[in-house]
Amino acid sequence: MTFLEIGPGDCALSFEVCRHVDRVVAIDVSGEIAHSQQAPPNFQLVLSNGTSIPVEPSGIDLAYSNQLMEHLHPDDALEQVQHVFHALKPGGRYVCITPNRLSGPHDISKYYDPVARGFHLREYSVTDLTKLFARVGFSRMELYIGARGWYLSVPLRPMITLEAILDRLPHWFRLRLLRMLPLAHLLGIRMVAVK
Repeated sequence: MTFLEIGPGDCALSFEVCRHVDRVVAIDVSGEIAHSQQAPPNFQLVLSNGTSIPVEPSGIDLAYSNQLMEHLHPDDALEQVQHVFHALKPGGRYVCITPNRLSGPHDISKYYDPVARGFHLREYSVTDLTKLFARVGFSRMELYIGARGWYLSVPLRPMITLEAILDRLPHWFRLRLLRMLPLAHLLGIRMVAVK
């Protein structure tokens, strides 16, 4: 298996995954963090402009990003997801973890605005990502909810319906409701898009 991590940070996950797969490719805008550690022999760091995924087309089995999508400009996010799609083998999967805009914002903006306008250039909902991934050509999306290491695959339709209801509520009321109910932890997006 070939694993691709987009925005690997300190590369700790990529280095760990190297122990379990044939090849790991990490895509980042800077090579400084990864060079500060001894990389496994099956690890490759590839520099990117932030949207490109400069790997062989249809060569990746599993792509992964965690807390990355919200930092991209919406136009750049579309371009990056298109590149991820082209990098994946048929049947390949893209695991995307990102905060849900309906329980946010999740950056500094939360102190002064109901919409992410700080380090997060755009936060998404499950509905938003489903549309984006379908637009790019992914054949199927799977959603996982949970917390603290316990996750369950759930159908998209109920979550999209819940989001539609929550999106109609005033921002202050929605956040208060989410704090009272155990929904906030369930709203974090853990989506798998299948090519």
